[in-house]
Amino acid sequence: MLKINNLHVSVGEKPILKGLTLDVPAGEVHAIMGPNGAG
Repeated sequence: MLKINNLHVSVGEKPILKGLTLDVPAGEVHAIMGPNGAG
């Protein structure tokens, strides 16, 4: 299992992720996609 709790990421002064919390059970695959489909 992968657990992410309250993740914040910025590039320079621009926040990219704010307070991300995610639980991914073993055997599952997830992706985070950007507004243009990049991820």
